[in-house]
Amino acid sequence: MITLREAKIADVSAVMQLIDEAKEFLRQSGSDQWQSGYPAEKDILNDISLHQGFVLTVDEKIAGYAAVITGEELAYTAIQGAWSNDSRDYVTVHRIALADSYRGQGLSAALFAEIFRQLRAQGYTDFRVDTHAKNKIMQHIFEREGFRRRGTVWIEGERIAYQREF
Repeated sequence: MITLREAKIADVSAVMQLIDEAKEFLRQSGSDQWQSGYPAEKDILNDISLHQGFVLTVDEKIAGYAAVITGEELAYTAIQGAWSNDSRDYVTVHRIALADSYRGQGLSAALFAEIFRQLRAQGYTDFRVDTHAKNKIMQHIFEREGFRRRGTVWIEGERIAYQREF
């Protein structure tokens, strides 16, 4: 069974393991994204304290992580390009990572399906994400999930910004 639930302090070790795997995956793919210490354990602990950290589980084993943040993302206000609307009430998904042992099993689609399902039930219709220009896999995932490129934002360097509306 695949579920998305709020992360707990007890999950931090498992989350950091899959974050470290994702950092190595990015490094091997030639990207410098996540190669300067971010995201660190303090970032995950902060997500959890703010009730923004979520784990994707498969048969109760942690397989993925994402920070799901509602409201305005300050780094997104200075977009080079344009969002489709001026809303400040949207969902931003950051720090997306899947464990190596679950790669290729369609879990990124499951992760987004659950994020969309849970947040749409709360009334959200505007979802925004970003990624590094060299992270072709994440660009493909975003486009497959219905996100459209909107421009460039600066978070730990230049990032491609995407938006999906329902």
